[in-house]
Amino acid sequence: MAVTKEKQGCLSLIFPFLRKNDLPEELPYRTRDDFLSPAELSFYKVLSSTLGARFTLQSKVRLADVFFVARPNENFAYFNRIAQRHVDFLICDPATMKPLLGIELDDSSHQRERRQKRDEFVDRVFEAANLPLVRFPVQRAYTTQELVEKIAPHLRNALGKPAAEAPATAPAVSDPPAPAKQDSAPLCPKCNIPMVLRTVTQGEHKGKQFYGCSNYPRCREVKPVPAQRPPA
Repeated sequence: MAVTKEKQGCLSLIFPFLRKNDLPEELPYRTRDDFLSPAELSFYKVLSSTLGARFTLQSKVRLADVFFVARPNENFAYFNRIAQRHVDFLICDPATMKPLLGIELDDSSHQRERRQKRDEFVDRVFEAANLPLVRFPVQRAYTTQELVEKIAPHLRNALGKPAAEAPATAPAVSDPPAPAKQDSAPLCPKCNIPMVLRTVTQGEHKGKQFYGCSNYPRCREVKPVPAQRPPA
Protein backbone atom coordinates (compact mmCIF):
# COMPACT_ATOMS: atom_id res chain seq x y z
CA MET A 1 0.00 0.00 0.00
CA ALA A 2 1.40 3.42 -0.93
CA VAL A 3 2.40 5.71 1.92
CA THR A 4 0.63 9.10 1.90
CA LYS A 5 2.64 12.33 2.06
CA GLU A 6 1.25 13.01 5.54
CA LYS A 7 2.36 9.62 6.86
CA GLN A 8 5.70 9.93 5.09
CA GLY A 9 6.24 13.30 6.76
CA CYS A 10 5.57 11.83 10.19
CA LEU A 11 7.87 8.90 9.54
CA SER A 12 10.66 11.23 8.41
CA LEU A 13 10.60 12.87 11.85
CA ILE A 14 11.22 9.50 13.46
CA PHE A 15 13.56 8.19 10.76
CA PRO A 16 15.53 11.16 9.36
CA PHE A 17 17.22 8.96 6.74
CA LEU A 18 13.86 8.74 4.91
CA ARG A 19 14.17 12.38 3.92
CA LYS A 20 15.97 12.63 0.58
CA ASN A 21 17.87 15.75 -0.45
CA ASP A 22 16.67 17.53 2.68
CA LEU A 23 19.89 18.96 4.12
CA PRO A 24 19.88 21.64 6.81
CA GLU A 25 21.17 25.10 5.92
CA GLU A 26 24.18 24.54 8.21
CA LEU A 27 25.88 21.16 8.07
CA PRO A 28 27.09 19.75 11.42
CA TYR A 29 30.80 19.53 10.53
CA ARG A 30 33.58 21.16 12.50
CA THR A 31 37.38 21.17 12.30
CA ARG A 32 39.00 18.93 14.89
CA ASP A 33 41.44 20.54 17.29
CA ASP A 34 43.05 17.18 18.07
CA PHE A 35 44.05 16.04 14.58
CA LEU A 36 47.36 15.05 16.16
CA SER A 37 47.52 14.04 19.80
CA PRO A 38 50.11 15.81 22.00
CA ALA A 39 52.41 12.78 21.69
CA GLU A 40 51.98 12.64 17.90
CA LEU A 41 52.58 16.38 17.56
CA SER A 42 55.75 16.20 19.66
CA PHE A 43 57.03 13.31 17.55
CA TYR A 44 56.07 15.07 14.31
CA LYS A 45 58.03 18.22 15.18
CA VAL A 46 61.23 16.33 16.02
CA LEU A 47 60.96 13.99 13.04
CA SER A 48 60.14 16.81 10.61
CA SER A 49 63.16 18.78 11.83
CA THR A 50 65.34 15.67 11.52
CA LEU A 51 64.27 14.90 7.96
CA GLY A 52 64.55 18.47 6.71
CA ALA A 53 63.87 19.05 3.01
CA ARG A 54 65.24 15.69 1.91
CA PHE A 55 61.97 13.92 2.62
CA THR A 56 58.25 14.70 2.87
CA LEU A 57 56.43 13.69 6.02
CA GLN A 58 52.73 12.80 5.96
CA SER A 59 50.57 12.00 8.97
CA LYS A 60 47.56 9.73 9.45
CA VAL A 61 47.59 8.24 5.98
CA ARG A 62 44.95 5.66 5.10
CA LEU A 63 46.45 2.27 4.27
CA ALA A 64 44.21 1.99 1.22
CA ASP A 65 45.90 5.13 -0.15
CA VAL A 66 49.35 3.58 0.31
CA PHE A 67 48.69 0.02 -0.84
CA PHE A 68 46.56 -1.62 -3.48
CA VAL A 69 45.29 -5.18 -3.68
CA ALA A 70 46.72 -7.42 -6.37
CA ARG A 71 43.99 -9.36 -8.17
CA PRO A 72 41.24 -7.15 -6.67
CA ASN A 73 38.36 -9.24 -7.97
CA GLU A 74 39.67 -12.29 -6.14
CA ASN A 75 40.85 -10.45 -3.03
CA PHE A 76 38.14 -7.84 -2.48
CA ALA A 77 37.85 -8.72 1.22
CA TYR A 78 41.47 -7.72 1.71
CA PHE A 79 40.70 -4.18 0.53
CA ASN A 80 38.03 -3.87 3.21
CA ARG A 81 40.63 -4.76 5.84
CA ILE A 82 42.81 -1.77 4.94
CA ALA A 83 40.09 0.72 3.97
CA GLN A 84 39.49 1.95 7.54
CA ARG A 85 43.03 1.66 8.91
CA HIS A 86 45.82 4.22 8.78
CA VAL A 87 49.50 4.55 9.54
CA ASP A 88 50.55 7.32 11.94
CA PHE A 89 53.33 8.75 9.75
CA LEU A 90 54.60 8.12 6.24
CA ILE A 91 57.97 9.31 4.91
CA CYS A 92 57.95 9.93 1.16
CA ASP A 93 60.38 10.92 -1.58
CA PRO A 94 59.67 14.65 -2.15
CA ALA A 95 60.29 14.39 -5.91
CA THR A 96 57.93 11.49 -6.59
CA MET A 97 55.93 11.20 -3.33
CA LYS A 98 56.74 7.49 -3.39
CA PRO A 99 56.30 6.00 0.10
CA LEU A 100 59.65 5.06 1.65
CA LEU A 101 58.93 4.27 5.30
CA GLY A 102 55.94 3.92 7.60
CA ILE A 103 56.07 4.88 11.28
CA GLU A 104 53.72 3.88 14.08
CA LEU A 105 53.58 5.34 17.60
CA ASP A 106 52.62 2.72 20.16
CA ASP A 107 51.04 3.88 23.40
CA SER A 108 49.69 1.75 26.24
CA SER A 109 46.60 0.83 24.21
CA HIS A 110 48.80 -1.30 21.97
CA GLN A 111 49.19 -3.74 24.86
CA ARG A 112 45.57 -4.82 24.53
CA GLU A 113 44.98 -8.11 22.76
CA ARG A 114 42.66 -6.64 20.14
CA ARG A 115 45.13 -3.87 19.34
CA GLN A 116 48.00 -6.33 19.14
CA LYS A 117 46.10 -8.32 16.52
CA ARG A 118 45.56 -5.10 14.57
CA ASP A 119 49.27 -4.26 14.83
CA GLU A 120 50.23 -7.74 13.66
CA PHE A 121 48.00 -7.37 10.61
CA VAL A 122 49.44 -3.93 9.77
CA ASP A 123 52.98 -5.32 10.11
CA ARG A 124 52.12 -8.09 7.66
CA VAL A 125 50.61 -5.61 5.19
CA PHE A 126 53.82 -3.57 5.12
CA GLU A 127 55.92 -6.72 4.86
CA ALA A 128 53.84 -8.10 1.98
CA ALA A 129 54.23 -4.82 0.08
CA ASN A 130 57.96 -4.66 0.84
CA LEU A 131 57.61 -1.29 2.56
CA PRO A 132 59.47 -0.95 5.87
CA LEU A 133 57.59 -0.03 9.03
CA VAL A 134 59.23 1.23 12.22
CA ARG A 135 57.51 1.40 15.60
CA PHE A 136 58.32 3.91 18.33
CA PRO A 137 56.98 3.78 21.89
CA VAL A 138 55.13 6.89 22.99
CA GLN A 139 57.22 8.99 25.38
CA ARG A 140 57.30 12.55 26.64
CA ALA A 141 60.13 13.72 24.41
CA TYR A 142 62.21 12.45 21.52
CA THR A 143 65.76 13.20 20.41
CA THR A 144 67.09 13.46 16.88
CA GLN A 145 69.70 10.83 17.60
CA GLU A 146 67.24 8.10 18.60
CA LEU A 147 65.06 8.80 15.58
CA VAL A 148 67.99 8.70 13.16
CA GLU A 149 69.27 5.43 14.60
CA LYS A 150 66.00 3.68 13.81
CA ILE A 151 64.98 5.25 10.50
CA ALA A 152 68.35 5.83 8.77
CA PRO A 153 68.93 2.15 7.90
CA HIS A 154 65.67 2.17 5.92
CA LEU A 155 66.41 5.44 4.09
CA ARG A 156 70.06 4.90 3.13
CA ASN A 157 69.26 4.30 -0.54
CA ALA A 158 67.29 7.55 -0.72
CA LEU A 159 69.77 9.56 1.37
CA GLY A 160 72.35 9.50 -1.41
CA LYS A 161 69.98 11.19 -3.88
CA PRO A 162 69.47 14.99 -3.86
CA ALA A 163 65.92 15.98 -3.03
CA ALA A 164 65.64 18.11 -6.17
CA GLU A 165 66.73 15.32 -8.50
CA ALA A 166 64.19 14.77 -11.22
CA PRO A 167 62.49 11.36 -11.02
CA ALA A 168 62.68 8.88 -13.80
CA THR A 169 59.44 9.32 -15.67
CA ALA A 170 57.45 6.43 -17.00
CA PRO A 171 57.26 6.35 -20.81
CA ALA A 172 54.09 7.53 -22.46
CA VAL A 173 52.19 4.46 -23.58
CA SER A 174 49.38 3.64 -25.90
CA ASP A 175 45.90 3.44 -24.39
CA PRO A 176 44.52 0.81 -24.20
CA PRO A 177 47.56 -1.48 -24.07
CA ALA A 178 48.04 -4.07 -26.75
CA PRO A 179 47.00 -7.53 -25.52
CA ALA A 180 49.81 -10.01 -24.98
CA LYS A 181 49.66 -13.73 -25.34
CA GLN A 182 48.89 -15.27 -21.95
CA ASP A 183 51.59 -17.93 -22.32
CA SER A 184 54.33 -15.47 -23.33
CA ALA A 185 53.62 -12.52 -21.04
CA PRO A 186 55.89 -12.40 -17.99
CA LEU A 187 54.46 -12.11 -14.49
CA CYS A 188 54.70 -8.78 -12.70
CA PRO A 189 57.29 -9.22 -9.94
CA LYS A 190 55.20 -7.08 -7.59
CA CYS A 191 51.64 -8.23 -8.32
CA ASN A 192 52.32 -11.74 -9.63
CA ILE A 193 49.87 -11.28 -12.51
CA PRO A 194 50.49 -11.42 -16.28
CA MET A 195 51.85 -8.18 -17.69
CA VAL A 196 50.52 -6.55 -20.86
CA LEU A 197 52.32 -5.42 -23.99
CA ARG A 198 52.57 -1.65 -24.26
CA THR A 199 53.98 0.73 -26.87
CA VAL A 200 55.89 3.94 -26.19
CA THR A 201 54.11 6.82 -27.96
CA GLN A 202 56.49 9.72 -27.26
CA GLY A 203 60.18 10.50 -26.96
CA GLU A 204 63.27 8.88 -28.37
CA HIS A 205 61.90 5.37 -27.73
CA LYS A 206 58.65 6.01 -29.62
CA GLY A 207 57.29 2.83 -31.17
CA LYS A 208 59.28 0.55 -28.88
CA GLN A 209 57.33 -2.14 -27.05
CA PHE A 210 57.70 -3.30 -23.47
CA TYR A 211 55.75 -5.23 -20.87
CA GLY A 212 53.96 -3.25 -18.16
CA CYS A 213 51.87 -4.30 -15.21
CA SER A 214 48.13 -4.36 -15.87
CA ASN A 215 47.65 -2.57 -12.55
CA TYR A 216 49.32 0.59 -13.94
CA PRO A 217 49.46 3.34 -12.68
CA ARG A 218 49.21 1.81 -9.18
CA CYS A 219 52.07 -0.50 -10.17
CA ARG A 220 54.77 0.83 -12.53
CA GLU A 221 56.80 -2.34 -12.94
CA VAL A 222 58.11 -2.80 -16.50
CA LYS A 223 60.06 -5.49 -18.34
CA PRO A 224 61.71 -5.42 -21.76
CA VAL A 225 60.36 -7.49 -24.61
CA PRO A 226 62.86 -10.27 -25.37
CA ALA A 227 64.65 -9.77 -28.67
CA GLN A 228 63.52 -12.26 -31.26
CA ARG A 229 66.19 -14.19 -33.08
CA PRO A 230 66.13 -13.82 -36.88
CA PRO A 231 65.03 -16.95 -38.73
CA ALA A 232 67.88 -19.22 -39.78
